[in-house]
Amino acid sequence: MAKRGGFQGGMGMGNMGNLMKQAQKMQKQMEENQKLLEEQEYTVTSGGKAVEITITGKKEITKVKIDPEAVDPDDVEMLEDLIMAAVNEAIKKVEDASNEVMGKLAGKTGFPF
Repeated sequence: MAKRGGFQGGMGMGNMGNLMKQAQKMQKQMEENQKLLEEQEYTVTSGGKAVEITITGKKEITKVKIDPEAVDPDDVEMLEDLIMAAVNEAIKKVEDASNEVMGKLAGKTGFPF
Protein backbone atom coordinates (compact mmCIF):
# COMPACT_ATOMS: atom_id res chain seq x y z
CA MET A 1 0.00 0.00 0.00
CA ALA A 2 1.36 3.46 -0.89
CA LYS A 3 2.19 5.98 1.79
CA ARG A 4 0.18 9.14 1.99
CA GLY A 5 1.49 12.56 2.75
CA GLY A 6 3.10 13.73 -0.49
CA PHE A 7 6.50 13.33 -2.03
CA GLN A 8 8.96 11.75 0.37
CA GLY A 9 12.29 12.17 -1.41
CA GLY A 10 14.81 14.74 -2.50
CA MET A 11 14.11 18.25 -1.29
CA GLY A 12 12.99 18.63 2.28
CA MET A 13 12.39 22.00 3.89
CA GLY A 14 15.94 21.99 5.32
CA ASN A 15 17.38 21.58 1.84
CA MET A 16 15.19 24.42 0.57
CA GLY A 17 16.53 26.67 3.33
CA ASN A 18 20.12 25.80 2.40
CA LEU A 19 19.36 26.44 -1.26
CA MET A 20 17.95 29.87 -0.41
CA LYS A 21 21.05 30.72 1.65
CA GLN A 22 23.28 29.66 -1.24
CA ALA A 23 21.24 31.76 -3.65
CA GLN A 24 21.51 34.80 -1.38
CA LYS A 25 25.26 34.29 -1.02
CA MET A 26 25.62 33.99 -4.80
CA GLN A 27 23.53 37.15 -5.27
CA LYS A 28 25.83 39.04 -2.90
CA GLN A 29 28.94 37.74 -4.69
CA MET A 30 27.49 38.79 -8.04
CA GLU A 31 26.75 42.29 -6.75
CA GLU A 32 30.26 42.62 -5.27
CA ASN A 33 31.87 41.39 -8.50
CA GLN A 34 29.72 43.75 -10.58
CA LYS A 35 30.75 46.69 -8.41
CA LEU A 36 34.43 45.77 -8.74
CA LEU A 37 34.08 45.47 -12.51
CA GLU A 38 32.36 48.84 -12.75
CA GLU A 39 35.18 50.50 -10.80
CA GLN A 40 37.86 49.14 -13.15
CA GLU A 41 39.30 51.16 -16.00
CA TYR A 42 40.52 49.62 -19.24
CA THR A 43 42.76 51.30 -21.81
CA VAL A 44 43.10 50.18 -25.42
CA THR A 45 44.85 51.57 -28.45
CA SER A 46 44.45 51.36 -32.19
CA GLY A 47 46.59 52.31 -35.15
CA GLY A 48 49.85 51.63 -33.38
CA LYS A 49 48.88 53.89 -30.44
CA ALA A 50 47.57 56.63 -32.73
CA VAL A 51 44.32 56.52 -30.74
CA GLU A 52 44.02 55.57 -27.08
CA ILE A 53 40.68 55.07 -25.33
CA THR A 54 40.07 54.60 -21.61
CA ILE A 55 36.74 53.12 -20.56
CA THR A 56 35.21 52.14 -17.22
CA GLY A 57 33.51 48.86 -16.39
CA LYS A 58 30.24 50.78 -16.77
CA LYS A 59 31.20 51.26 -20.43
CA GLU A 60 31.71 55.01 -19.99
CA ILE A 61 34.56 56.51 -21.99
CA THR A 62 36.69 58.61 -19.64
CA LYS A 63 39.58 59.51 -21.91
CA VAL A 64 40.34 59.81 -25.59
CA LYS A 65 43.92 60.53 -26.62
CA ILE A 66 44.86 61.13 -30.25
CA ASP A 67 48.44 61.33 -31.46
CA PRO A 68 48.76 64.64 -33.35
CA GLU A 69 50.50 62.80 -36.17
CA ALA A 70 47.30 60.80 -36.72
CA VAL A 71 45.42 63.99 -37.56
CA ASP A 72 45.51 64.41 -41.32
CA PRO A 73 42.95 66.94 -42.60
CA ASP A 74 43.00 65.15 -45.95
CA ASP A 75 42.15 61.76 -44.37
CA VAL A 76 39.61 62.33 -41.62
CA GLU A 77 38.00 58.99 -42.46
CA MET A 78 41.09 57.10 -41.32
CA LEU A 79 41.03 58.86 -37.94
CA GLU A 80 37.32 58.10 -37.58
CA ASP A 81 38.03 54.43 -38.29
CA LEU A 82 40.82 54.36 -35.70
CA ILE A 83 38.54 55.90 -33.06
CA MET A 84 35.75 53.48 -33.89
CA ALA A 85 38.11 50.51 -33.70
CA ALA A 86 39.47 51.66 -30.33
CA VAL A 87 35.99 52.21 -28.87
CA ASN A 88 34.79 48.81 -30.06
CA GLU A 89 37.90 47.13 -28.63
CA ALA A 90 37.40 48.95 -25.32
CA ILE A 91 33.79 47.76 -25.07
CA LYS A 92 34.87 44.21 -25.92
CA LYS A 93 37.54 44.34 -23.22
CA VAL A 94 34.95 45.32 -20.59
CA GLU A 95 32.55 42.60 -21.73
CA ASP A 96 35.31 39.97 -21.72
CA ALA A 97 36.32 40.92 -18.19
CA SER A 98 32.70 40.74 -17.05
CA ASN A 99 32.13 37.39 -18.73
CA GLU A 100 35.29 35.98 -17.17
CA VAL A 101 34.33 37.03 -13.63
CA MET A 102 30.69 35.98 -13.94
CA GLY A 103 31.72 32.75 -15.68
CA LYS A 104 33.89 31.80 -12.74
CA LEU A 105 30.97 32.43 -10.42
CA ALA A 106 28.66 30.38 -12.64
CA GLY A 107 31.21 27.57 -12.70
CA LYS A 108 31.06 27.34 -8.92
CA THR A 109 27.30 26.90 -9.01
CA GLY A 110 26.81 24.87 -12.14
CA PHE A 111 24.28 27.40 -13.42
CA PRO A 112 24.84 29.47 -16.59
CA PHE A 113 24.44 33.28 -16.37
